[in-house]
Amino acid sequence: MKKIDKEKKERVMNYVEKVNSNEYETSLDKGGNLINKKKSNIKRGANARAAGSRFELKVRKDLESQKWIVDKWTNNVDLKENILGPAKRKYNPFKKVLVIGTGFPDFICFKFTKKGYDVIGVESKMNGLLSKEEKEKCSWYLQNNIFSQILIAQKGDKRGEIEYDDFFEKYGKKYNKI
Repeated sequence: MKKIDKEKKERVMNYVEKVNSNEYETSLDKGGNLINKKKSNIKRGANARAAGSRFELKVRKDLESQKWIVDKWTNNVDLKENILGPAKRKYNPFKKVLVIGTGFPDFICFKFTKKGYDVIGVESKMNGLLSKEEKEKCSWYLQNNIFSQILIAQKGDKRGEIEYDDFFEKYGKKYNKI
């Protein structure tokens, strides 16, 4: 029994040490457990989100300069139920509001052509890499003819440059179920 008490004491002392430290920020989760986060990681995450938002805005302006009509896509695919529906809103604890615009992909773009309208989806990713779930959603959109094409916007080699990769060309062999 003394060994267990000693382990508990060490764990509690470790938590106390982190709580008193200027390096960590401590909060409680829904279950009442202590969570220690490094302040440097919190700041890094905030900077990454801000950079991602700036890049998304830059992509939107670039598409508009190419004569696309651009709007925020607010729908999402539920892969389990195989349906398209409105995206769930996310809670922003800092502004105390629900954030709209969490759909996938980021943008829906229209352009009038001689044949009619081209409708494409554009996902902004600074590194150009999609997660497995995002790849499956892109495949679903193409299979169900929601979009004629899905582009992945990423940073180019030169400063300020934006490159667009076609999802079908980049991942088509593995996710081609059409």
